[in-house]
Amino acid sequence: MSIKIRLKRFGTKKRPYYRIVVMDSRSPRDGKTLDEVGLYHPIEQKGEQIRLDEEKITQWIAKGVQPSLTVKRLLNKNNIFLNREAQ
Repeated sequence: MSIKIRLKRFGTKKRPYYRIVVMDSRSPRDGKTLDEVGLYHPIEQKGEQIRLDEEKITQWIAKGVQPSLTVKRLLNKNNIFLNREAQ
């Protein structure tokens, strides 16, 4: 079973927000999740766009879970995934 850290979409039309979740890569976008590790609001102001639980994310990455490309970009912006690869 391959597990990924990816986005789960919520909100209304043209007002999306996303939860950053850990789930099976074969499940649908809005399917059952294993864990919720953050929130991403692309419409909010720059300081309030993203909230991450760094401890949970580093635990999942240590277990071998790979983030999706979009989540990887968000983690790199917050210097989380870069730090884990260097160690």
